[in-house]
Amino acid sequence: MNDPSTYWLTITNIALGLVTLICCVAVGIGVAQELAAKRKKKTALSKLDNEVAGLVASYGDGHAFHIPTLGVTMADGGEELGKKEKR
Repeated sequence: MNDPSTYWLTITNIALGLVTLICCVAVGIGVAQELAAKRKKKTALSKLDNEVAGLVASYGDGHAFHIPTLGVTMADGGEELGKKEKR
């Protein structure tokens, strides 16, 4: 340690080691936060799935609203296309 170049080399190595350690800790914290966020999102979606399943089960036959005067709705706006011809 009597040589000045060795002294500064040692100080530089220690500083780089600390910077590397700090970066590794920062990456570890980021990974832990990401995993926690994914777990939280998964549990929230699980609760939502249960709510949606209950909502769908309450419809029974697949019709959301019982409005007798509405009749049967059709995807093309309600105009019947007629019967298809058999070949």
